[in-house]
Amino acid sequence: MTISRRTLLAAGAGAGLLTACGSNTGRGGGGSGPSLSQWYHQYGEQGTEQAVRRYARAYSGAHVEVQWRPGNYDQQTAAALLTGSGPDVFEVNGPTLDQIRGGQVVDLTDLLAGVRHDFAPAALAPKTYDGRIWAVPQVIDTQLLYYRKSLLKDAGVEPPTTLDALVEAAHALTDRRTKGLFLGNDGGAGVLGGTPLYAAGLSLVTEDGRPGFDDPAAARTLGKLHRLYADKSLLLGAPSDWSDPSAFVQGLTAMQWSGLWALPQVRKELGDDFGVLPFPADGPGGRPAVPVGAYGSAVSARSRHREAAKEYVKWLWVRRTDYQRDFALSYGFHIPARISLAKKADRLRSGAAADVVRFTTEHGYAQPLLWTPVAQTAYQDALSRIIRNGADPARELRPVVGKVSAELDRVRKKG
Repeated sequence: MTISRRTLLAAGAGAGLLTACGSNTGRGGGGSGPSLSQWYHQYGEQGTEQAVRRYARAYSGAHVEVQWRPGNYDQQTAAALLTGSGPDVFEVNGPTLDQIRGGQVVDLTDLLAGVRHDFAPAALAPKTYDGRIWAVPQVIDTQLLYYRKSLLKDAGVEPPTTLDALVEAAHALTDRRTKGLFLGNDGGAGVLGGTPLYAAGLSLVTEDGRPGFDDPAAARTLGKLHRLYADKSLLLGAPSDWSDPSAFVQGLTAMQWSGLWALPQVRKELGDDFGVLPFPADGPGGRPAVPVGAYGSAVSARSRHREAAKEYVKWLWVRRTDYQRDFALSYGFHIPARISLAKKADRLRSGAAADVVRFTTEHGYAQPLLWTPVAQTAYQDALSRIIRNGADPARELRPVVGKVSAELDRVRKKG
């Protein structure tokens, strides 16, 4: 998978975990005041590193040193937050509940005074705990369903707006040369995660901290994913996985689940011969679902210059809307975290891009903070057995509900 805002490198987290990144480390800001260290994970989009260094140089309130961090960034930052040698300001996919409760990150609620309403709720939700904000969202990434207009038209198939229609469309679009749908080389368990549950009107975790899929609708919906596999409507063993649109643009599949980042390439290759959809609703209580992820800017509680670090975060990610727009749209393709910026962006005001913004606003959901890696593993393993092996969904979900319930109890007691 391409290194990007949507994924982190899995290797290189061993030696030199807390050290600087060689030639990629250098003093960025030219201002007076304290020296601040700012960490970013290694982006794949060309020009991103140069851009964030340019932002840092423009700040006059401190000397800002940008560190570009290859390797397992989540592991690096988690370890660094436990020491006094980590960053002052850092990019984070969370922060995690443990980092918040452990006092490892600074409360940034006051930075959004007067503008909190302008940040997309789905981007802000996983940065919020106990009513306080622990990171300022930078950009939004989403996943969505791409479909080839001409192939659907030739087969007499309408763009699917329900899960049943998606299953039927995938079957109708499958022939000797083209599969109906690509959900990843594992059949979809890895990328879909909780999205089908939200499409059924459920959730991973309820508002009162209980498993959100202890409901017959969960088994009903997940069972339909196996029908795609059993019907041989799914593309498996593609040269590249779901995050890369190559299978879609090369005609190996009529529909593909991928990300917003793929849209420019799809448009370049196919012109107007494609459309986008959210994951389709299922059942009477169902609703379309769009998974949302957002990196945010956080401040380490171990920083010796916490107030200066907070002021820099406010300058860059609250005040400098020109830099926020540049970061989201000039080096890849993302939605600005600010609603007002997304509405004004020319690249997001027409065609499929405008549809994605609308779907994200109306149907976006974020993985809840209480959804821990233990819960994720238990659920995803069961989902894989349901999709690929045809395991009984109700029987598979029963022990997962128990595991997740126990994990949620543990998390609540720890807090």
